Parts: sequence; structure tokens; C-alpha cells
Amino acid sequence: MRRISASLFIALDGVVEAPDQWHFPYFNEEMGAAVSSSLSSADTMLFGRVTYDSFAGAWPEREAAGGEDAGFAKVLGDIRKIVVSRSPLEFTWRNSEQLQGDFVEAVTALKNEPGGDIGLSGSPSVVRQLLAAGLLDELILFVHPIAVRKGIKLFDEGSPAIPLELLSSQAFSTGVLHLVYGPAEAGAKVGYDEVKSRLPQT
Repeated sequence: MRRISASLFIALDGVVEAPDQWHFPYFNEEMGAAVSSSLSSADTMLFGRVTYDSFAGAWPEREAAGGEDAGFAKVLGDIRKIVVSRSPLEFTWRNSEQLQGDFVEAVTALKNEPGGDIGLSGSPSVVRQLLAAGLLDELILFVHPIAVRKGIKLFDEGSPAIPLELLSSQAFSTGVLHLVYGPAEAGAKVGYDEVKSRLPQT
């Protein structure tokens, strides 16, 4: 079965919206290598509509311009891109299509197809749906040392808790934390009585 990995730039206060407005001062070679690695095994990308529109509005032009980032832009252009949207879409960026049918059923079928892994970049609404459905295999967070204090957060309120297991962690020289999580079983309910014996004794 194909794995689904989601990668997001996130601020300390949980904001993931508009990272282009606060992320770039923290981008360095360490992060560039980690971002590339997160997509190395993927031959398909899953997008929410807003994130897709942002990518489609920038990367085809960067590929055509032939600059330093043209190679990465070509990789994004060549990969299969599937967009989650309730409205009918028309595409100009090559290898783009719309996810059809019920979200959970369609993504489950996509995971069962032959091929490489499935990657996500941004698209917090899609990430939430995947987590809620138990379909996300890996959540990769680049935690930036900044509180943005406005914008959409990765996790919304009012939904059931989602337990996760920390698979790996790395601190970049910029102060960014590269954290990789996988799904975990819900832990046992523990209250104060169970932990008070572990408090520092005076």
C-alpha cells in the first residue's frame, strides 16, 4: 500500500497560513535537503484547492524562467497532482486532475493503486481530513521559532483528539525544528493521582 506523507511549515502558535510571509528568513540548506527528502519517494501529490492555486500560480513560471529553482519546478510539474475541491476545476498546469467521489473512498483507492508514495505540501484542510480518517502515515512539521498570531492553524477546535507518535526530530541551525510524526494508539487515561509520585520532592 502506498504511504501518504504531509509536510507543512508551521509557526510556534500553530499557524500554517501564508508561510511565504514569515517562513523565508528561516530557509537554509538543511531545510532544503529535508524538503527534497520528503518528496523523494513520491510520484503523486495531493493538494487542497488554495495550496494548489498558489503552486500553479508560481512554479510553472519558475520552470519556464530556467533559474536556480527550475529543476525543482520541473519535478513539481512532472509529478501527478490531484486536487481536492467541491467545485469543478479546470487545469493549465500539466499532470493535474481533480479527486473524484467521496474523499475517504477516493483516497483509500489511491493508496491501494500501484506506484510510489503520495506527498502533500501545505493543504491543512486535507491534512485534517486524512488524520480524522486514519489515512495519513506521516506528518512532517517544520516548526519555526515565531508566533505569527494570525491565520489558519493546522488543528481546529472541537474535533476528537488525535494521538501521534514522534518518529524523529532534528533542530536546524536557524532554530527550526524538523519533527516527523506517525499515527499512534490512544494512550490510557492518566490523572493527577497517577503522576503525583513523580513530582520533585522537597
